[in-house]
Amino acid sequence: MQDISQSLAESLVNIKAVSFSMDHPYTWTSGIKAPLYCDNRLTMGYPEIRAQIADTFAEMARAFGQVDLVVGTATAGIPHAAWLADRLSLPMAYVRTSAKEHGKNNQIEGVFQKGQKAIVVEDLISTGGSVLQCITALREVGVEVLAVFAVFSYQLPVAEEKFDSLEIPVYALTDLDALLDYADLMGTLRYSEEQEVRDWQNDPFNWTPSGL
Repeated sequence: MQDISQSLAESLVNIKAVSFSMDHPYTWTSGIKAPLYCDNRLTMGYPEIRAQIADTFAEMARAFGQVDLVVGTATAGIPHAAWLADRLSLPMAYVRTSAKEHGKNNQIEGVFQKGQKAIVVEDLISTGGSVLQCITALREVGVEVLAVFAVFSYQLPVAEEKFDSLEIPVYALTDLDALLDYADLMGTLRYSEEQEVRDWQNDPFNWTPSGL
């Protein structure tokens, strides 16, 4: 995992999936303000990178033995789940953040059965809220979640606490540590900026940009 963690962090920076903005932080859906943003949806446009992700996910999934279903989180986890399901020749489903208000009112889309063992695929993990919703929905219909696979993790303590309470392993191919290591190697960030990112990581809900 260490090799792909380093190489994938480099790839995300090189395709400009990762951007830093200390003075004008990004605002997430949750309301959290962050000095960096990782847009893994850009990996869809790079066949070699998305193949590396899918191949590694497949190798990880095979280590679990019986896997019956691959489930993506809507919406950014869906393409990576589809590529993984294709490599494993398994059915795929995806979970919406909430049930539709029309049609069949489905929250889970696809073919699934009670008692199946599933791998959940997410593009990135921030606070862990979307993954938690996904796991809860699957458990309610009797699908067992073996693990969560993610492309990237911000390594926020709040997410780690949620996953510990669920007792479900979470594996991210790369993370903020690897990203900052590469940024340091390339001279992308000053030492003070790296420390500010760390301050944000430790307490993202109460972080205030030093320039404001």
